[in-house]
Amino acid sequence: MTELTKTLELKLVDPNVHKRQKLRETQDAYQQALQAAFAAGCDTQSAANDVVVEYDLSGYAKNALKKYVPQLCGNSYDADKLHDDHPVRFTNEGLQLDHQPQNAIEWYVKVPHHEDYHLWIPARANPEQREWLEAVYADDAEMGESRLFERDGTWYLHITVTRDVEDESEASADERTPIGVDIGEASLVTVCHRDESGSPVRPELWADDGKTVRRLRKTYFTAKRRLQQRGSERIAESYGDSLWDQIDDVFHRVTREVVAYAESVENPVLVLEDLTYIRENMDYGEDMNRRLHGWGFAKLHAQIRYKAAEKGIPVETVNPRNTSKACHACGEHGYRPRQATFRCSNDDCWLGEYQADVNGAINIADRYRSGESHRQSDRTSRQKAGDDDSATDGASLTGPQDSHADAENQQTTRGTYAS
Repeated sequence: MTELTKTLELKLVDPNVHKRQKLRETQDAYQQALQAAFAAGCDTQSAANDVVVEYDLSGYAKNALKKYVPQLCGNSYDADKLHDDHPVRFTNEGLQLDHQPQNAIEWYVKVPHHEDYHLWIPARANPEQREWLEAVYADDAEMGESRLFERDGTWYLHITVTRDVEDESEASADERTPIGVDIGEASLVTVCHRDESGSPVRPELWADDGKTVRRLRKTYFTAKRRLQQRGSERIAESYGDSLWDQIDDVFHRVTREVVAYAESVENPVLVLEDLTYIRENMDYGEDMNRRLHGWGFAKLHAQIRYKAAEKGIPVETVNPRNTSKACHACGEHGYRPRQATFRCSNDDCWLGEYQADVNGAINIADRYRSGESHRQSDRTSRQKAGDDDSATDGASLTGPQDSHADAENQQTTRGTYAS
């Protein structure tokens, strides 16, 4: 078991005039308290407390100052080090996260202003650090000190996060067994891998869970529309929170089961589709785009990533292009006569019909086996050589690719899938 610590960055999204004013008030009060405590030579927490207690700050900021100022004084800092844009520090209890995956901006953060006043502000996360944020929200990682600061007119929060992860296997990429993970709207998740002879084995589908989540989402959108028409915004919001909590429960259970599947395979590597390729190619009409953009693909990705990391299981990504259209046996493109069925268009191929989501999962695993993700990882490592783990500007989260997600689901079960 290894303890890892990372600095996560959240970008606060367009605070209104009132909230910007409150953020600046917090920043100004913190800077004044810091300067006063430093000028007084407070080299103990008790001495710092006597100074900062008079300032209009939350207890979380004051407690952070009481710990920080003695460190400055003990290291012979001079006043020039305390520049005007010194970040506001909060102790680990200061911030609170909320997650609303049905919204275009999913994350919300409660920023302390003073003792009895807090600011809820939407925030974007760096996609590369999303699984860490998911772990914090699920109480599977410990939040440490956070820092609030402004840069070029935009407000940011840096959060120190620590969690325990299992040490990864020392197996090389060629020695690992790739497990393809296909995330969809019909079968929520499908996994499959090949045995030593290359034959697909042990496919598992979470089709019933896909049906449950679709039902909950449909209920949410229908009820929300009706309640909004009646002017019951608060009831609509409360009702929606309850439904999304149920979806969250499904996601957490399914992703735990996916990781448990991987644990049963020797030298596993979970292979996911790289979501950065997806959103730019999505245009299926207003109603379908709403369904797909609101779907929990990125959330499922993040949960699989951080839960796999806790077990020491590596996760890689591959380009999702045509993984649902290609035949895993011969590589030719096929079609779906029914939602759950893939038919190869190559008359000479032995495959005939196959379970469509399992076919997609095998193709995803084969992309890793071909070395695609290895080359991608090498490029990423070269690009990031010398960088620290600070987050870059957060980007919008991505959604699913395959247009077959809007078709009516044909119920599938676990069993033998080749015909």
